[in-house]
Amino acid sequence: MKKTMKLLLAFGLATIFALNVQAQDEEAASSWDTGLDIYSSYIWRGAKFGEGAALQPYVEFSTGGFALGAWGSVNSGSSESLEMDLYASYSIGAVSLTVTDYYFGGDWTSPKSTHYLEPSLGVSAGDFSFTAAYMLLPEDGETKFGEEGDTYLEAGYSFGSFDVALGAGDGQYSDDGDFAVCNISVGTSKDIVVTDTFTLPVSGAVILNPSTGGFFITAGISF
Repeated sequence: MKKTMKLLLAFGLATIFALNVQAQDEEAASSWDTGLDIYSSYIWRGAKFGEGAALQPYVEFSTGGFALGAWGSVNSGSSESLEMDLYASYSIGAVSLTVTDYYFGGDWTSPKSTHYLEPSLGVSAGDFSFTAAYMLLPEDGETKFGEEGDTYLEAGYSFGSFDVALGAGDGQYSDDGDFAVCNISVGTSKDIVVTDTFTLPVSGAVILNPSTGGFFITAGISF
């Protein structure tokens, strides 16, 4: 599985660099974006984080196919699951490569217990999408990342009125650490008309984790 992940990432890099000449001929438009999502609970790749509703702000700068951003999640319940992430991505056409630094509270300067680094490759073709990610884990007692990590693969398809996704992974994603299906989700979204000039995007999903037995229903709004 690790060799497969490395091959996927190598393929993504080769594809992006091969198409870079074409991207240089296109005019790059720069923009800033920010927003806030509020979800009834924070469910990620088949696992629940924290208690209560989750407030998830983001800020992103993009120019051409490059994007640099920050994303966070803060729970309203008594059991906090603070997460603040930084990411950089580059995409050309249907292929995208992203590197994310996941930060889970604690001492920001100490990566051995609070930071997880993840390169990921995304490919889309019409209504179909595929994501391959490999999260590098910090070595015990060391302020550096080791060679070991957790693999996550997800395929998704949009049927127009609803979306489905099937995800599988090892390590943190499964009950016993072995590679297994951990995320089966069916989601939908709609816009609620508030005024003639303002609509409120609403989304919801039903999520099942066959590995841990987890079952979740979540809904959210976006500003």
